[in-house]
Amino acid sequence: MFDSILNILNEIVLTLLGLLVGVLQYPFAPGQRIFWLYLVSSLFLAYFVYRSSNQADAKNTLFTKSFLNFLFPREIWENPSAWLDIRYFFFHQVVRLMIYGVFLAEVMAFMFNLLTGETGAIPESITFLESDLGHILFSTVYMFLLIAFIDFISFGMHYLQHKIPFLWEFHKVHHSLEVMHPISNYREHPVDNIFYMAGTGTAYGLFLGGVYLLFGYLPTMPQILGVPLLSFAFNMLGYNLRHSHIWLRWPGNWSMAFASPAHHHIHHSCHPDHIDKNFAFIFPIWDVVFKTYHLPETNKDVHFGISKTYVSEYKSILALYFLPFIKVANLHKKAVKTSKKTSS
Repeated sequence: MFDSILNILNEIVLTLLGLLVGVLQYPFAPGQRIFWLYLVSSLFLAYFVYRSSNQADAKNTLFTKSFLNFLFPREIWENPSAWLDIRYFFFHQVVRLMIYGVFLAEVMAFMFNLLTGETGAIPESITFLESDLGHILFSTVYMFLLIAFIDFISFGMHYLQHKIPFLWEFHKVHHSLEVMHPISNYREHPVDNIFYMAGTGTAYGLFLGGVYLLFGYLPTMPQILGVPLLSFAFNMLGYNLRHSHIWLRWPGNWSMAFASPAHHHIHHSCHPDHIDKNFAFIFPIWDVVFKTYHLPETNKDVHFGISKTYVSEYKSILALYFLPFIKVANLHKKAVKTSKKTSS
């Protein structure tokens, strides 16, 4: 009995250590947002913004003191919210990896099999050895349609996270950021992760199942470093500036076609004109269609957080995890009292 308990504990420890190693490998994994190449591309885009601003010094070199101050301003790194994000990252990513790994795969496979009548894992995508234009065009269209469909479903789920009080209490964890840097992207509640993975996993499974029923196989998307070409481009075009203080807006109507970092800054801003705007992740066209698009030319009114007067209650990892449950319980109690008053 004692040996069995020790074996179980040993397996748990080894599993957790394996997940922690996976987290430490994020900068070397092309599928992760903080992959070193995405960080480098964001660095050069940040330098472009710096050179275009009136903060640039006369020296035309990349790592000047002025540029480093622009890149790492004291007002951000002296804020406790920034360091809470760092601590939370290492704590939560172990849980997040389990949700995004096992749970997502199971939901995808379940929906795929439900639609196609197949059993077991989703079949591997078929890579065409031929390089004719027809195959290239087909796989490219397949990539755009799949990612656009997932982005549309994600847009809808993101909208619900803001509009349904129960979901908002968990999503509020992400919006409680007082300042932003790339690791701030990972300030998410596990309930948020589960909700998102359930929805996108279902969408992936249904889309792949539909394609499989139509064509009898799944084509391979154009890829770079094992990442779909479109997703790779999105990550390279300043993804890590989406959660940062650096304002980068694509010129003209391009900002309606492909999400810029500025598009997401507005979503995190608590200015009255910015509340409940810009829910899309990759294609802002969903915001345009559903009239939630807003992107001014400058960030003069941008202020990150729940509101300008909001005093954050999320000052620890435990608060980030458990405070939403307390708030949801209070919402339930309030709803029950209201229901009793109405019925009496």
